Amino acid sequence: MSDRRLTGPLAGLKVIEMAGLGPTPFAAMWLADMGADVVRIERPGLKPLIPMKQDVLNRGRGFVVLDLKNADGRADAKALISRADILIEGMRPGVMERLGLGPEEFENPNPALIYGRMTGWGQSGPLAHSAGHDINYISLTGALHAIGGAAPVPPLNLVGDFGGGAMYLVAGLLAALYAATATGKGQVVDCAITDGASHLMAMIYGMYGSDVWADGREVNLLDGGAPFYTTYECACGGFMSVGALEPQFYAELIRLLGLEAGTLPDRNDPSNWRMLREVFAASFSARSRDEWAQIMQGSDACAAPVLSLEEAPKHPHNRAREAFVDVGGVIQPEAAPQMSLTPGKAQAGEERRPMGLEDVLARWGLG
Repeated sequence: MSDRRLTGPLAGLKVIEMAGLGPTPFAAMWLADMGADVVRIERPGLKPLIPMKQDVLNRGRGFVVLDLKNADGRADAKALISRADILIEGMRPGVMERLGLGPEEFENPNPALIYGRMTGWGQSGPLAHSAGHDINYISLTGALHAIGGAAPVPPLNLVGDFGGGAMYLVAGLLAALYAATATGKGQVVDCAITDGASHLMAMIYGMYGSDVWADGREVNLLDGGAPFYTTYECACGGFMSVGALEPQFYAELIRLLGLEAGTLPDRNDPSNWRMLREVFAASFSARSRDEWAQIMQGSDACAAPVLSLEEAPKHPHNRAREAFVDVGGVIQPEAAPQMSLTPGKAQAGEERRPMGLEDVLARWGLG
């Protein structure tokens, strides 16, 4: 791996990642997919929280093992960070400072360093030093309350860790990097999952403030309440998703379901939603998911089969887009988004053997 040639829009960018969980490795993976040379610092004896054949979030980059409890380990870490363009760390507030690796330590040796800090609650606020996980963070934003039926349903850890966390960290890092090209000065990116997940809710809060969104679940346009924006079980037990919001798409859905538009109640009146849902449910239950997928495919009905993790990589559209790739025998998502001149790429699988400090510096062309 040490002699590989990195390609992509971020080729030449040097990144140090402090080993962590969830959003920090996801952000580092995205940067590596886009060609950045990312090196992770792990502590000795680090064991994965969930043993896997391959940790996809660790793909495309190498790592060094440093004991930050002793002076030599901290000195090596500082040497690497002093030569990096970006640092990513996800420790609790104050931990990096206690290790002598806080932002102020690099103002002189590396004034252009972009110091990315990823936490659930942020570097400040009454909860800053508390433990938590994705489900807790999105609880405080209104997002978890808005998702589900009788009870809130966690949207995996997509909204918090990866959406509100990792991708906001990436956006902040790249924005700070752009600013540094003009000023020559780096800055701290304080990325809190609570901030990012709240920001993701901008449209919903806008609708709520405009009195077109109720503060509940499955009673709104986009939360499964509308019969034309939800899922339906088919004869085989599979499901179809429906998102026919616009009138012309709704009309196409009605036509392909074999229904007569003139016999249906006004969909714009929420009091009719239960009746419409029953009609649509009866129609979808008459055929299998794959039959409905064939009928709806290529139309403007805004209906699609709900695919399993096994099925999704095999779908013709995903195959045509090369959205999934086999890396080391594990099917996983390819780099995204696609780019015309400098495409990203899942560079390699998870590296198993650590590098030495000299290996990293040599790879970075620093001797």
